[in-house]
Amino acid sequence: MLRCHVLDLPGWALLLENIAPNALHNSKARYDAPKCDEDTRVEVIDEIMERIQDPNAPQRLLCMTGAAGSGKSALQQTIATRCAKSDILSAAFFVSSTDPTRNNISFIVPTIAYQIGLKHDLFRSSVAAAVKHDPLIFSQSLQSQMDVLIVRPFESVRRSQRIGSDTFPYAILIDGLDECNGAPNTASGITPGITPVNVDDRRRAEDQQEELLAAIKHCILDNDLPFRVFIASRPEWAIHTALAPGGLLREVAYHIQLSAKYDASKDMRRYLRRRFEDIGLRIGNPKWFSEGDIETLVGAASGQFI
Repeated sequence: MLRCHVLDLPGWALLLENIAPNALHNSKARYDAPKCDEDTRVEVIDEIMERIQDPNAPQRLLCMTGAAGSGKSALQQTIATRCAKSDILSAAFFVSSTDPTRNNISFIVPTIAYQIGLKHDLFRSSVAAAVKHDPLIFSQSLQSQMDVLIVRPFESVRRSQRIGSDTFPYAILIDGLDECNGAPNTASGITPGITPVNVDDRRRAEDQQEELLAAIKHCILDNDLPFRVFIASRPEWAIHTALAPGGLLREVAYHIQLSAKYDASKDMRRYLRRRFEDIGLRIGNPKWFSEGDIETLVGAASGQFI
C-alpha cells in the first residue's frame, strides 16, 4: 500500500526527471560493461569486498586510484555485481565523460537517492516529501542535495526503526570520478570523451570533483551514516589532494593504489591461456599458440590489464 502511495507523489516523479538512468550498474546503456574475467584480479577484489563487508573496518570510505588501463571500471563493475548478488548494493553511479547525463555532478545525488529509495519504502517516501517541499533542491549545492535527499531521509528511517547492515543495503559505488569534467552538455565547448585541456575547463572539472568528495565527507562520514562508499578514479588533482597528507580524506579513507602491488601479469597469463585454449578448440588445433606468445603479450602490456 505504501509503495503505491509513494508512486503517486509528485516529489518522486520530479526526482525521476533529475536522475541518470545510464549511470546504473545494470543499465541498458552499459550492456556488456567491462568486468573482471573469472579468476582474475582475485587479490584486489577480495581486499575490496572485505573492506566493504567488514562492519568494524575503521574507514567507511574506500578510494581506488590507478592509471588509464589499470582496470578500475572492470573492478567496479565486478564489485557492483557481487554487492548486488549479496543484497548489500545501495546505489552505484558510473560516470562517463561521453554521456552528458553522467559526465558532471548534477545527477549523482538524485540518482543515488533514487536507488536507495527503491530498496526502502520509508526512505523513498521521505525523499518524495522533501522534493515536494522544495522542488528547486536539484539546483542547490551538492552538499545541500545530499543532506536533503540522503541524510535526512535516512535519519527519518533510523528514528522509526532499527537499522543494520542486515536490513539496509549499505554499499555506494562511484566509478570514474576523474571523468566528471564539469560539462552537463556539449555546449560548454568540452568535447565528449576528451579530458579538459583549457585551464578554465580543467578548473571547473576539478571543482566539481572536489565538491563531490567534500559532500561525501561532510554528509555521509561526518554524520556517521552506515554506508560504505567506494570511489574509483585516476589519480588526478582532486582525489590526489584529498588523499595526500593533510588532505580532506587522508584520515578517513582507505586508499587502494593499483600499482606494482597489484601487478596483473599473472591474471593476464591466465586470461590469455584460457582464451587461446578456447580458440584452439574452435579451430581444432589446441597447440596453435606457445607459452612464448603469451609472455610476449604480457610483457607488452606492462602489468596493465586493459
